[in-house]
Amino acid sequence: MNMKKLYLMFPEEVGTIAPEVYGHFAEHIGGVIYDGIWVGKDSEVENVNGFRKFLIDKFRAIHPPVLRWPGGCFAETYDWRDGIGKNRPVRPNWWTNWDNRYESNEVGTHEFMDFCEQVGAKPYLAANLTSVSSLHIRNWMDYCNSPQGTTTLSAERGENGHPEPFGVKYWGIGNENWGGGGNMTPQHYAHEYRRFSSQADNMQGEKVLIACGPNADDYAWTKGFMEIMDGSEKHMQGLALHYYCSFAGDPVNFTRDEWYQQLKQALRMEEILKRHWSIVEAYGMQEHAKLVIDEWGCWHQDGSGPSKGYNLFEQQSSMRDAVVAALTLNIFNNHCEKIMMANVAQLVNNLHALFLSSGENCIVTPTYHIFDLYQGHQGAAAIRTAVAKEKMSFTGKDGEKEEIETLSVSASHKDGTVTVTIVNLSADEDAVLCLAPVGAVLENTAEIKVLADSDYHAHNTFEEPERVSVKTLTVDTGENIVVPKAGVVMLQAKIRAREEA
Repeated sequence: MNMKKLYLMFPEEVGTIAPEVYGHFAEHIGGVIYDGIWVGKDSEVENVNGFRKFLIDKFRAIHPPVLRWPGGCFAETYDWRDGIGKNRPVRPNWWTNWDNRYESNEVGTHEFMDFCEQVGAKPYLAANLTSVSSLHIRNWMDYCNSPQGTTTLSAERGENGHPEPFGVKYWGIGNENWGGGGNMTPQHYAHEYRRFSSQADNMQGEKVLIACGPNADDYAWTKGFMEIMDGSEKHMQGLALHYYCSFAGDPVNFTRDEWYQQLKQALRMEEILKRHWSIVEAYGMQEHAKLVIDEWGCWHQDGSGPSKGYNLFEQQSSMRDAVVAALTLNIFNNHCEKIMMANVAQLVNNLHALFLSSGENCIVTPTYHIFDLYQGHQGAAAIRTAVAKEKMSFTGKDGEKEEIETLSVSASHKDGTVTVTIVNLSADEDAVLCLAPVGAVLENTAEIKVLADSDYHAHNTFEEPERVSVKTLTVDTGENIVVPKAGVVMLQAKIRAREEA
């Protein structure tokens, strides 16, 4: 193994990593809400106001900055009034045609706000644009945010148990409107967004309005949307981008080549966000269209999770998914000046989940540990890093020889501490690195946390919930650091002094 120097270039700050980059997503789909975060107030499962206590405690521990709800596609047929008050209706939801499960509306606005308060996350509401009038979102904003005693809807909120406003800041206006959200062209959606956002922007209070952006590499959507928004009043602060890196082989029993194929698909995130951002810049919309990657992650084939297919899109999460999460978050850190928020999809019992649960059982996945390891980046100043490039060859899905770089790194500093996150994408060899700080001197010792397993297929189950877990060590910052193959290392060290540039 050849030792490589990892340069930490403190004078080259990229920008501040918004805490919201480490956001999450909980849609009314499959087992995410019901038997996921929600078990009911009368459940024998330990709960707080109906929400699963194990999940609350573990989720709160990683300091989730923001949680997106109730969709996703669910939002495009959702009436927020169904989820308030008593005698709530049972409805088919967007996903009923997929799994024959109906929406009880047991978890609505008040319940979701309670969950956010319990875990310390800010709410991000995805509002319906497809099947309602522009007054729908305006009235929801009135209900959530109008001061006590000022409006009829604020009084109704009080009658339903919460006199004080919820103070919801983040509002998505439409979801995937290029697909399930109305099957629109970018121009048509842009005109609808202009109409809806003019109503929303006129409401009192602090607000961040987020428009539906493109699916993956659909650059024509971003261009078409920007053309229409360019001459508008620009009631907009964010542009939502969705990118799922799909799947490569079985979620657990994948081959070496499929390990690399999945990671290569995940690495496309960098090119995708850079090219969309270049279109935003071309229209001078940087202050109005910061990127919001509010759905991202792996999307494996169905049926590998503990419910054996009962929960729609539920899948097992292995070390490969953890590595995908880690390298993706490194990409976000290294492009933090472009990104307002990101939300991994989804929280529990679904795609790329942090938790798997059923009845009394609830476990964390390897992906959960990544968000734990990366906490130090939230709100920190990202700095440039450099390390010698090395590539690994593999056979791609088309039978052609392909290559992938084997290291992903990001670094930041905050309150006198530097956080470095290193992902070894190689399934074959450990990586050996030596820190080379430029513009700063580090203390002699550092704490490192390692997430790795001798088998890169490793995953946690109800029977073996701690198979994949974090190991903590103390190291000398001047000595070599070993990053295990198919593993992730987080290093934190105190900064002894900053050198003048």
